[in-house]
Amino acid sequence: MTKRQPEVSLHTPLCDLLGCEVPVLLAGMGGVSRWELAAAVTNAGGYGILGMVREDPSPIAEEVTAMQVATDRPFAVNLIPAATEPGLLDAQIACCLDLGVSAFSFFWDVMPGVVARVKQAGCLVLHQVGTVEAARIAEDAGADVIIAQGVEAGGHVHGRSRTFALTEAILAQTDLPVVASGGIPDGAGLAAALTIGASGVQCGTAFLATEESFAHPYHKARIAAASGKDTVLTDVFVLNWPKGAAVRVIGNSVTDALNGHYLGHDPDALPRETIACDDDQPRLRFSTDSPLRNTTGDLEAMALYAGQGVGTICDIVPGATRVADMVAQAERILGAVGSNNSEVAT
Repeated sequence: MTKRQPEVSLHTPLCDLLGCEVPVLLAGMGGVSRWELAAAVTNAGGYGILGMVREDPSPIAEEVTAMQVATDRPFAVNLIPAATEPGLLDAQIACCLDLGVSAFSFFWDVMPGVVARVKQAGCLVLHQVGTVEAARIAEDAGADVIIAQGVEAGGHVHGRSRTFALTEAILAQTDLPVVASGGIPDGAGLAAALTIGASGVQCGTAFLATEESFAHPYHKARIAAASGKDTVLTDVFVLNWPKGAAVRVIGNSVTDALNGHYLGHDPDALPRETIACDDDQPRLRFSTDSPLRNTTGDLEAMALYAGQGVGTICDIVPGATRVADMVAQAERILGAVGSNNSEVAT
């Protein structure tokens, strides 16, 4: 007697909506998710998102144009309206629309007027949220896709619920596609997300540790060597952001000095001390800046973003390899599940 191995397709309706082949989204990591990484993920069948947080229109135009040359597939631009000066935000959106950007990824507090503006221009809106209430507000504002970010995520973390619990809670109150994000570094996480009803996953840490990522090699090496227990959630890296905006990072000398008091820091009470530079731009201790390719200085003391799934990332590979490995692992897992649940053929 043999069991028929069922064919497994990871293609979900979300893929049709976004124009990708597999439901693996690149997180729009500011400074890190530039055109090289976004194009690598997109051309591998995933969905690339350019991280253009607080960037001026000129670098946005450069990145979008380079992306359009590198791929003919759809992609999105990530902005954070609630944490961007209104005049700059207006210029960012206008620049993207002028260049034919067809989708936006937003994060932090929902700003319905901003969502309405890009929707009226015919664009898709993906909105990352940290609570069920924020998901409802985003849907009411016109979002097409909800990204449920759990507390396991690296970088800025808006909510405090775990990824899959939040995803399931949002799925229970919306018919929109819901993408799980936070602590999902591999195909096992992708398979688990699809099993609970998510339409796909969004990954940051897994793609930060790739060859095309604009992160500094030091940051990538720290990710490859870290475990989930090495990460901490803290608001000490808060300069440039509102008070209480927490981030998940790999522990370093700055977090060690907190003696476990990771939360409750007032940005107005923190010193402004330059510890590094991006070319001619100073980077301060306690700022939200992470080390990039062009950063020099005390990299160890900067925000080294990583999610709790970091322990399964042990190497630096091309972005396309990361996508392919995730997809292959998910297909094996889901195929085995389908085979175990299928009838025995004789």
